[in-house]
Amino acid sequence: MDDRHMQIGEVAERTELSLRTIRHYEDTGLVIPSARSQGGFRLYTEQDVARLMVIRRMKPLGFTLDQMRDLLSATDRLDSGDPLDAGEREALVDRVREYEQAATEQVEKLRVQLRRAEDFAATLRGRLPESAPPAAEVPAAKAPAAEVPPKENPPTEYVR
Repeated sequence: MDDRHMQIGEVAERTELSLRTIRHYEDTGLVIPSARSQGGFRLYTEQDVARLMVIRRMKPLGFTLDQMRDLLSATDRLDSGDPLDAGEREALVDRVREYEQAATEQVEKLRVQLRRAEDFAATLRGRLPESAPPAAEVPAAKAPAAEVPPKENPPTEYVR
């Protein structure tokens, strides 16, 4: 594996996560920079980027930070190379399997929502006249500037 270190900006670009999000994941213990530069900058490895990508993929599926932490803990243990007895290995694999099943179920729910959204967009498209250009081509209409009436002087009886 590549031992090259990257600063947070490069990691943010590669993962399409904001600097703030990466720092938040560090604060919550989901990912810890592998090193710090002499100037104190966070330095990340390819393994750290892979970990952030797991987190990024779990987020839109509705997994909580605790669930992300639990899955990463299980996969870290499985990938550690440390000897595992059969019972521990089986328990870890079962945990990963449960997350895979939950992810698969959520993906199906999202597919249903997407189909409904596509049906809705098609219904709206069907209501448009054939000569109407697609929404991206319709120039934004400018509303006429509202006339602002001149300020009136307040009635003298209210002025002190």
